[in-house]
Amino acid sequence: MHVYKRKDSKYYWHKFEYQGVAYRGSTGTRSRREAEGIASKARLDVIEGKYDIKRQKKAPLFKNAMASFLEHCRRHNADRTALRYEASLKPLSEAFGEKPLNAVTADAIERYKTARLAGELKPATINAELRCLKTMFNHFVRLDVVASNPVTRVKLLTENNQRMRVLNFEEERLYLAACPQPLYDIAVLMIETGMRPEEIFRMRRENVNLDAGTIFNPHGKTKAARRTLSLTRRAAEVLRGRVDGAAGDYIFPLDGDPEKSMIRVDWLHLGALKDSGVARFRLYDLRHTFATRAAESGVDLVTLAALLGHSNIQMVMRYAHPQAEHKANAIRKMEEFQTAKQMEEARVSDLIQ
Repeated sequence: MHVYKRKDSKYYWHKFEYQGVAYRGSTGTRSRREAEGIASKARLDVIEGKYDIKRQKKAPLFKNAMASFLEHCRRHNADRTALRYEASLKPLSEAFGEKPLNAVTADAIERYKTARLAGELKPATINAELRCLKTMFNHFVRLDVVASNPVTRVKLLTENNQRMRVLNFEEERLYLAACPQPLYDIAVLMIETGMRPEEIFRMRRENVNLDAGTIFNPHGKTKAARRTLSLTRRAAEVLRGRVDGAAGDYIFPLDGDPEKSMIRVDWLHLGALKDSGVARFRLYDLRHTFATRAAESGVDLVTLAALLGHSNIQMVMRYAHPQAEHKANAIRKMEEFQTAKQMEEARVSDLIQ
């Protein structure tokens, strides 16, 4: 039994399921206690065969609901979001496709999670699938197709959020030498600006100001993500060539369609790794490489947060990973400072005496 308030109503509403069918309705009261009593009476009416309350439509099969949800995503979300959802929902459809949507329970999802773990998949991959499933169920809860979201009762797996690689300069040289276009230019921009891959993919000519040596990123969920970045000479050289050769508005257009931005370069990245012999890393690690190099060169964390498009310093801490040599140098500098300070204090003391 679920009693709740809707944004468009001052009264409590009820939702419940009986024999696989979901029911909902307004209780007509602002008192939660009274609403719970009315909801219990409504459930009893259903059990006794009195269908004078609003009965929800029969839940569709999971595979049909998934197709409808993906179509909704293609209309209302960015292309990359729809593609990500499609990839995450494919294994879920194989598991639940022939089941009615309201027959997919929290227990069934837990069994799915266990089976996926047994397949030696990474927790992050499984969590992405569960988050996508949760989003899909929320969509159908809002449409009153199902009464509740079973994924809310499923705990996500613990992820290793420290899976980061920072390239040294020799690895960077070998990797870039193996990169075809447009991966080469994308990789250079990530290393030189710290921009996210999708920010570079969606880059438009109007946002590049080579005279001022800046680029503006208008995208992002937060104000901090929407930022202006100064360009290094290397980044400016890459963008100058891209701007001059652009057939449409996008700096990195989708192959065959200059009026759409590219979405991913995973296959090019994997090929460059294989050809270069560099130990495996994610494309996103080029952003970590930029952040670490910036921190080691003395860029303060507040400025680094602004460069990366983060709203607080705490988020920056996971991107800055000082190397062993850098940390050793820091200790030596501190030791030298303390020794010099002690000698200065001793000298002053001798003069006073």
